[in-house]
Amino acid sequence: MTQSLAQEFDALAKYGALTSQIPACISENLAASITLRPYQQRALERFVFYMEKYPNRPNPAQLLFHMATGSGKTVLMAALILYLYSKGQRNFLFFVNSSQIIEKTKDNFLN
Repeated sequence: MTQSLAQEFDALAKYGALTSQIPACISENLAASITLRPYQQRALERFVFYMEKYPNRPNPAQLLFHMATGSGKTVLMAALILYLYSKGQRNFLFFVNSSQIIEKTKDNFLN
């Protein structure tokens, strides 16, 4: 049976093989009022590991973050954009069901 990427990363983390830290391009550029929650930190660390060290990553990479309402998806998305921007990506496309999410994201970047 094939493991999901989350299961594979859980196993790697359990044995200390999943090593990655949140890059300075993220931690230095999020608003000072934003404190990442432990699961957001873990998601970012795993994303960086996937992008930089995961040997089976397809190109282009496609990932899905399964997160509940109120769990900080907009902050996580802003952090991911900061990381990808630092790697040279300049075009980002948003699909949302309300303009409020776009406005909140703009506010996160501009303020």
